[in-house]
Amino acid sequence: MRIAALFPGQGSHSVGMGADLTAAFPEAAEVYTQVEHVLPGLRALIESGPLDDLTLTANQQPALVAASVAAYRAWRAQTGLTPAFAAGHSLGEYSALVAADALSLGDALRLTRRRGELMQAAVPVGAGAMSAVMGDPAVVQEVCAETDGVQPANFNAPTQTVISGTKEGVEAANAALKARGLKAIPLKVSAPFHCPLMDPAASGLAPDLQTTAFAPPAFPVYANVTAEANTDPTALPGLLTEQITGAVRWVETIQALAEAGADVFIEFGPGTVLTGLVRRILPDARTINVGTAAQVQDFTL
Repeated sequence: MRIAALFPGQGSHSVGMGADLTAAFPEAAEVYTQVEHVLPGLRALIESGPLDDLTLTANQQPALVAASVAAYRAWRAQTGLTPAFAAGHSLGEYSALVAADALSLGDALRLTRRRGELMQAAVPVGAGAMSAVMGDPAVVQEVCAETDGVQPANFNAPTQTVISGTKEGVEAANAALKARGLKAIPLKVSAPFHCPLMDPAASGLAPDLQTTAFAPPAFPVYANVTAEANTDPTALPGLLTEQITGAVRWVETIQALAEAGADVFIEFGPGTVLTGLVRRILPDARTINVGTAAQVQDFTL
């Protein structure tokens, strides 16, 4: 048995996430104590909302790191198990690095708060857009290559690709994709993530990443932009900088994890988005969600 630990990105948040974990497990409670120390006020926002404030990118990113790491540490304490690999979807890559002891929780919280602020400020509201496209990813890539101002942002599942870019570029790509028989669904997002419009955010975060103390990971963490295992801490500042403008290669990541021997995929944190994607990529894969106290307490393999 080889476990792949998976960590979700934006959109999986909810008010009160992790509260039952902090009540049941001191390891989870310590995570939330550190959240309050590093980013005062965020714990109260996670626990009580309002949801609109929690949803703001600068709050949602560190909040999801906190909830995911709390679930992971409670699970580790309860089971004594250790993953063989880890991966996170976009923001979740930071949670994966914390789980692998390559990045401290405090640094992850500070970096994701800064990342969220920079990403929100990079593009004026309404200037960018994103769409989820259902259909052949090769067609999506072809249309994006032929359309100015848009590129694939997330290869989420074999027939689900998210595109991102300027409002005009995404609208033009949507029309072209529909003309090719694909379904394009505009997304309600605060900014066009994982595209060149995020260059200001990437250049803004790069100095913070370069001065962060990364350690060798306890197990390989698969990088979004390469879909490959990484155990070199010196590569992390570059990988995490490139991730802001590069596509999340999730399909390739899950396939690579399976090829490396992963046979159980556990999603740590709120929501079930990643286990759903894993089942679409690997229909026979064994998936488990660990995001509540009951799921930790009742965990079996």
